[in-house]
Amino acid sequence: MKKIAIFVDVQNIYYTTRDAYAGQFNYREFWHRISKQGEIVCANAYAIHRGDEKQLNFQNILKQIGFTVKLKPYIQRADGSAKGDWDVGITLDVMDAAKEVDTVILLSGDGDFGLLLEKIRKDYNTYSEVYGVPTLTAQALIGSADKFHPIDADLLM
Repeated sequence: MKKIAIFVDVQNIYYTTRDAYAGQFNYREFWHRISKQGEIVCANAYAIHRGDEKQLNFQNILKQIGFTVKLKPYIQRADGSAKGDWDVGITLDVMDAAKEVDTVILLSGDGDFGLLLEKIRKDYNTYSEVYGVPTLTAQALIGSADKFHPIDADLLM
């Protein structure tokens, strides 16, 4: 049975599905589809912790589905901008998992992850799949994945 590791850039998926479709990603449907393809040995969802009730409920839903939720504090800068980047954390976890699994599935549109997918293919011969909103996913990421899955209406709530 194929071993699968899933990594979700929660903020990226939230904003891209909201902006492109005015909808929300259906994590239950996604999990259902992936679980048919093999054994999910790792499933991490990377999010920002603001502490509000709606966000806490969402995080609990992710945990009930089967995700490990990793949180960073929400940092509001003096200029009004916010910080909450998980790129390095996701990269480190993908590198560790790629040694042990057949497939890495990344949910993000961030082109910075393109180099990561090329590296795990070269170093570990690990197959990669990316789920992203087509119009808001970097071409570098799409081109680096072994398979790109467009997020569209069938994966929205």
